[in-house]
Amino acid sequence: MFDPVIAPSGTLLGLLQRGRGDGTLHALTAPRAEALAALNHCVLHDPRHDWQVENRSLYYARLYLDLNGELDAVEAHLFGAEDVLDTEESRTGLALAVLGHLASYGRRDALELLRRYAAHGSNWAWALDELALRDDDAGLRALAAPVLARFPADPEGDAELAAAVRDAFEPRPWRLWAEDARASIATRVRTAQEAGCFDRWQRQMRPTGPRPGWSVRAVFEWAQQGVERGAALHVPAARCLVAVAGPEDRPEILQAARTGTDGARCTALRYLADGNDPDALDLVEAAVADGTPVVVEAAVDSFERMRSIAAVQRARRWAQRPDALGAAAGRVLACRGGAQDSDLVLGALREAARVEGPDAPTLWTLVDGAGRLGIACAAPVLRHVYRETASSHLRGRAARALAATDPSFATGFAVECLWDCEETTREIAARHAETGDIRVVERLRRLAADPAEEDEVQTAVRSRFGPDAQTM
Repeated sequence: MFDPVIAPSGTLLGLLQRGRGDGTLHALTAPRAEALAALNHCVLHDPRHDWQVENRSLYYARLYLDLNGELDAVEAHLFGAEDVLDTEESRTGLALAVLGHLASYGRRDALELLRRYAAHGSNWAWALDELALRDDDAGLRALAAPVLARFPADPEGDAELAAAVRDAFEPRPWRLWAEDARASIATRVRTAQEAGCFDRWQRQMRPTGPRPGWSVRAVFEWAQQGVERGAALHVPAARCLVAVAGPEDRPEILQAARTGTDGARCTALRYLADGNDPDALDLVEAAVADGTPVVVEAAVDSFERMRSIAAVQRARRWAQRPDALGAAAGRVLACRGGAQDSDLVLGALREAARVEGPDAPTLWTLVDGAGRLGIACAAPVLRHVYRETASSHLRGRAARALAATDPSFATGFAVECLWDCEETTREIAARHAETGDIRVVERLRRLAADPAEEDEVQTAVRSRFGPDAQTM
C-alpha cells in the first residue's frame, strides 16, 4: 500500500483525512455535496498511514449519518473491476468497517451491501467479520452456501477452508454453519474446524529456534542467521541468553558486543542493556560510532529500554549529540527525566518538529514527555503538531500534553476533540472541554446516549454529570 496523499490541514478534505473533530464541524456547515465528496474520498482512499492501528470508521460512519449520505460511491468501489485486480485488505477494509458501523446504527442499505460483498467480494472475510457482530442468525445462515462455494471440494480447497476457519477473527458464522440443518454444509464446516485445530497443534509441536542446552555461541549464530535472512532475531536471542548464559560467559558476550557479527553484536547489546551491565552504556556508544546501520539501530533501541539512574545521567550528556544516540537521549529524558531536564526535552521536541516535520516518529515520545514534565513553553510546538500531523494517534498524544501545559486547551482544541476519530482523544476532551460552550453540552449528551461509543469515553462523560453540573 502506498503512503496516502494528505491534503493541507486547513482544507475540509485535509481535516477529514486526519480524523480531526473540526473536520466534522466544518463538513456540517459546508455545502452537502462538497462534504459528501470529501467524505467519500476519505472512505474510498484510506488516508491512514497505519490502517491497522488508527481509527476512522466510526468517525466517518457518524458523518454519513449526520449528512444522511448515500452509499452509491461505496457500492461502486466495492463491486468495481478493481476488486478482482487488487485484493489487498487495505483497499476495501475501511469502507467495510464504515458499513459495519452504519449497519449497527440501523442503516439497512449498509447491511445489504455487507451481505452482498460477503457473498461476492474479494475481501469477503472482513465483511463476514463485520456481519458477525451485527447481522442476525438468518442473515448469516444465508451466506453459508456462497462462502463455502469459494472453496473447491478438493484437498487444496479443503485446506484453504480449514485455514479460513482457523484464522477467522469472529467465529460466530462458522459456529452457526457447523450446526446448519443442511448436512453438506454442517459436515464440511465441522471437518474444517477439526482440521484447523489439528494444524494448530502440529505447529505447536514443531517449534523452531533455540533448544534447551544451547550455548552462548549457538544463540549468536542463530541471531546471525536471522540477519542473513533479513529477519531481526536479536530480541528473542537476547531472551535466550538470559536462560543459557552464566557469569563465566560474560567475557564472550562483551567481546561479541564490541566486535561480533551484526547478529551477535545486536544480541549482546540487548542482553547487556536489559541487565543494566556496567559496561553497557560504553558499548552502546561504541556501537553507534562504528557499527552498521542494523547495529546502530539495535544499540539505540537497547539504550532507550534502560531504566537505570546511570542511563538517565548518560542521556543528559548525550542529548546534545546530532545523531541517533542524541535523539534517543532526548526520548529517554522525556520518559524518565526530571524537571531539570525540561530544557533538553523542549529542545529535542522543537528540533524534531523543525527538521523531521509533524509526523516524525520521535515526536510520539517527546510529546508525551512535554506533557509529563508540564513544559508550558512547549504549547506552541504541541499545537503545531496537533494541527498538522496526519497521525490521529500522535494528535491524541498532543491533545493530552496540551491538557497539561496549555491553559486555553479547555476552551480551544478540547471542544473539537469531542468529535475526534480516536476514542482516547474524545475521552480527554470529555474530561476537559469547557461546558460553557453549548456545543460541548449537546455533544456530551449525544456521546452518553450513543451505544457505539467506547466505555471509557462514556465513563468520562458521566464524570461531568453530577450535583455541581446543573447545566448538563
